[in-house]
Amino acid sequence: MSVTEALFRPLLAGDRSRPLITHYDDAAGTRVELSVATLANWAAKTANWLTEEFDVEPGTDVAVLLPAHWQTAGILLGAWWCGAHVTTDTTSAAVVLTTVDNASSGNAVVSLDPMGMGLRGDPPAGTLDYIAESRLFGDDYLVLSDVPGSTPALAGLTVDDVVKSARAQARPERVLSTLDWTFPEGVVSGLLAVLAGGGSLVQVSNPDAAKLQAHQDTERATQVLPQGG
Repeated sequence: MSVTEALFRPLLAGDRSRPLITHYDDAAGTRVELSVATLANWAAKTANWLTEEFDVEPGTDVAVLLPAHWQTAGILLGAWWCGAHVTTDTTSAAVVLTTVDNASSGNAVVSLDPMGMGLRGDPPAGTLDYIAESRLFGDDYLVLSDVPGSTPALAGLTVDDVVKSARAQARPERVLSTLDWTFPEGVVSGLLAVLAGGGSLVQVSNPDAAKLQAHQDTERATQVLPQGG
């Protein structure tokens, strides 16, 4: 069973319309809210894209060089859904997803547009526009590969390792977080632990310290990461 099947799919059995990830970018002044269903659609599109375009299967390396962002969450869950080993090592990766500013390091560029729009203009030479490409694929992932628990899933950790760690840290609360999604600790603590606990996440990028208390109050967050933040 993949990381996505173990930690995210159970949420689809509940209220799919409930907010799951709310993303603030304080530098840009944006706020975007994704429901369980919307995140599932992005993850499914990503899984289908990776499977059909890059032949990703259990154990295939997929490099993700992206910050904590709602688009990153969809990419991670999609990659795990088809059994990929998510890593920052680009050496043997079937696909390397990165930002426009770091396009020379990858072959798929992620816009990080708050509204989910693709790149403005053509992607840099030798790269694909992740949003434009993945958007063409189905909203359901039906190729549910048999992913053994011993399959590498995140920076060398196996599926079983990742799931066990996330469940050990399970966060059932509404969590306000400014944690970077470092591999593997930040991703497990800042994203997967929230999914494991059935909570919801308010992720703040480029945080403005003067706005964090207002975010916490507005979003009714009951836990703040990092602790003491």
